[in-house]
Amino acid sequence: MVASMRSHRRQAATRTGRPRSTEADAAILGATRAALVELGWSGLTLGDVATRAGVAKTTVYRRWAGKSELVVDAVAELFDELELPDRGSLAADIEGVVLQFAALLERPEARTALMAVVAESTTDVPLRERIRVSIVDRQKRLVVEGRARARARGELPEETGPAAAGREADLIFDMIAGAVVHRALVSCEPVDQDWAGRFTAVLLGGLGAAES
Repeated sequence: MVASMRSHRRQAATRTGRPRSTEADAAILGATRAALVELGWSGLTLGDVATRAGVAKTTVYRRWAGKSELVVDAVAELFDELELPDRGSLAADIEGVVLQFAALLERPEARTALMAVVAESTTDVPLRERIRVSIVDRQKRLVVEGRARARARGELPEETGPAAAGREADLIFDMIAGAVVHRALVSCEPVDQDWAGRFTAVLLGGLGAAES
């Protein structure tokens, strides 16, 4: 009986394990972003991140299999800060999230980390998949939320079906994220209120709106 109880407790401990520390996770991800800004991709090591975060190396290695996974999660945490407050209209909502996204990309830790993982992913298929799942797919929530709000206001028609809605959400996300990233990080031009307004007009009204 006693032996059985001990065995049960050992099995329960194995299933449960030690809970992850959210404080340690936050410290590690923050240290990763700081190290990227200072050292770049090639200079960043998990050991250096552990030292900066004030945790043991094993704490980092237990959570992330390698540098790629760690950096993606460090970027994803920043992108999770994006929100879509109700600004009263679909156009205002789009302009708001465009400016918010651009402000995020102005932060050295966001810009450096994003460009590093994108560059590295050109020869790393699993890394591209992790970027898609951890960053891209998670941020499509903003498109879904914005479209639902616009339908409730009567600004957009009802959805024709989940498959079509998913394809449209993908396209809208690609257009907004692609335009802002290219403008801010490739062309290195300002994403200001004027540009956001003109971009939104073209997105909602088509190419004809650019002439108005």
